[in-house]
This record gives sequence, C-alpha cells and structure tokens, in this order.
Amino acid sequence: QVQLVESGGGLVQPGGSLRLSCAASGIIFRLYAMNWYRQTPGKQRELVAGITSGGSTNYKDSVKRRFTISRDNAKKMVYLQMNSLKPEDTAVYYCNTYGGGSDYWGQGTQVTVAS
Repeated sequence: QVQLVESGGGLVQPGGSLRLSCAASGIIFRLYAMNWYRQTPGKQRELVAGITSGGSTNYKDSVKRRFTISRDNAKKMVYLQMNSLKPEDTAVYYCNTYGGGSDYWGQGTQVTVAS
C-alpha cells in the first residue's frame, strides 16, 4: 500500500531553517506529483508547495522565495527546504500525493518557529 513518512520537523528560532523529508513507498514515485501541506489548529489544511512528476513547482504566495520543494526520484524522496522561518509558519506539515482517485497523506511532522 501507499506510505508517506515525513521527518525533519522541530523547534527553530525565527529566521532559522529546517528541511523536511518525505519517504514514499507503494507507488511508482517518478510518475506522481508530490505536495507539502500544513495545518494549524482550527484551520483548514493548506497547500504550501507542489512539484509535478516533470519537476515543475508551485508555492503558496507567503512562502515564495523562502521555501524550496525538490524531489529525488531514485530515492523516492521529496523535500521541503524552509529558510527565513517565521512564527506564522508554525504548523503540522504533511506530505501528500494522489492517484487512482485517492489522496494519500503522511502522519505529519510538527514545525514550531519560536524564540
């Protein structure tokens, strides 16, 4: 079955950096678009960044020029490099893909930006 496992979250000071990783299994990874979402309590999950199977990327406006999504098809990994982090980036971050009429989600990794 499809599994997505995130790692790399943690506590970081404002202005700091983190790199999130997502390991995928159960899919022909190179054929799938991959996304990073985030969610804070009481709010809907929101798309932060996406990368197509061809490598095209898109970003939520508030993270452009600070976050970079990338993928390694050989390792079946997708990454989110987050720089210049702000307190408002605090959230649980989820790895996502979809295919065959189904959405697949990881368990999430907490990112907390605070001094």
